[in-house]
Amino acid sequence: MSQVLRGGVARLEVMTKFTLATLALASGIYTYIGVRSLLEGPPIEVLLAAIVYSAAVSVAIFAFWTYLMRFLPHVRQASSRRLMYVAMFIGSVMIVAMSAWLNAAALAGSAALEQHMASATDQYQQSLDMAHGNALAAQGLLPDVQIAAKRFLILSGQERQSGALTGTSGSGTVVQLTAQMSTQLDALASEIEASRDRIKTLFESGSSTLEKMRQLTSGTGPIEDRTNEFAAETVSLTGVIADLQRTSIAPAVKRTADALSKSFIAPAAGGRTASLVDRQNQVVGKVEQSIKAQSQALSAAADEILSRPEAKPIRFVPLSRAEAVIQYGTDFLPSWAGAISLDLMPAVLIFIHSIVFEAIRREEGGAREEEGVTAGEIMRALKIYNNLHAMETRSTMVMAPSPDERVAAAEMPVVTGPDRPPGNVSSINPAIGFTR
Repeated sequence: MSQVLRGGVARLEVMTKFTLATLALASGIYTYIGVRSLLEGPPIEVLLAAIVYSAAVSVAIFAFWTYLMRFLPHVRQASSRRLMYVAMFIGSVMIVAMSAWLNAAALAGSAALEQHMASATDQYQQSLDMAHGNALAAQGLLPDVQIAAKRFLILSGQERQSGALTGTSGSGTVVQLTAQMSTQLDALASEIEASRDRIKTLFESGSSTLEKMRQLTSGTGPIEDRTNEFAAETVSLTGVIADLQRTSIAPAVKRTADALSKSFIAPAAGGRTASLVDRQNQVVGKVEQSIKAQSQALSAAADEILSRPEAKPIRFVPLSRAEAVIQYGTDFLPSWAGAISLDLMPAVLIFIHSIVFEAIRREEGGAREEEGVTAGEIMRALKIYNNLHAMETRSTMVMAPSPDERVAAAEMPVVTGPDRPPGNVSSINPAIGFTR
């Protein structure tokens, strides 16, 4: 079994290297696309910088996984293996930091920018609707103002024709006062009606701008050009929303209502008799109370409208592809998963190699690595051994004396005592030859 596994690893070595190179190249290409969207400057400088960065990323990824695949499966000691896994984790984090997010920007950058524009369009739609609602809220005061104006006008007519209030017909003080109140309320109603057309025009303009923004969001063409046009439209729409805020007639209604009660001056009775003067004064007092009640009602309604939250349109901030992918990352999880998997896929191959080599060592038991040598390695070892043996044989033949030398050495007398010549005289050992 172990030989089968070793053979499989050997046969797949070229395929493994090809896979690593392909994954590193693909990551480098997508990194190039992503990094180009971030760089600014002359086109040549941007091109060269993107090529250099993507090439560095490809080389780093290929070298990192090649090193790990070469060494990690063969590390047996537990502490060393843990350190290798720590190194793999640190390297994986660095790869994600320098490449994976750029790969995600290349895969989903355009879609992320469209998502950014769609989100901004929804927020501008809400702001426009809020401003439009605030502006139209003041239109709800128009019926009340018209009813009050008509009531004073009717009282004025009845007093003139039949003296319904004072008992004496004619155009006197009461008629002038009620007619004056009717005129002021009619003017306020006219102002409210005039603002309606302005509000309608502004809302139609804002709706048209929103339609253009939606077309740019889902349209075709380079995403950068569409983003620039979209930003220009948002500026126009922001102005429309601000105009709608200023067009609301509620502040004018409140000012007019307050003026009705605070600036009211009761006219002097102009009756020809004391009785008529007394009746006129009574009617003027009642009219004053009615005006104050009407003024308080209008002022309270205007305050309710003015207390509504003001529409505050957002400021559209154009994003790069990478920034959009990061900001809307949860909407593009598949793209993130693909970008990270492209860089970290070799980790799976390393785990497979580790499992296979662990199985090989388990099958071979305590066998030493030398038992797994090839036939060519054995032949080279035998050749080296034979060369060493021949060298030892020649050395022994040179050092050993011949038989004639041994006989001559045996017959030579040994000089001892005082007859021994001075200096270093050779001594004879029949067994090993001449020594000094």
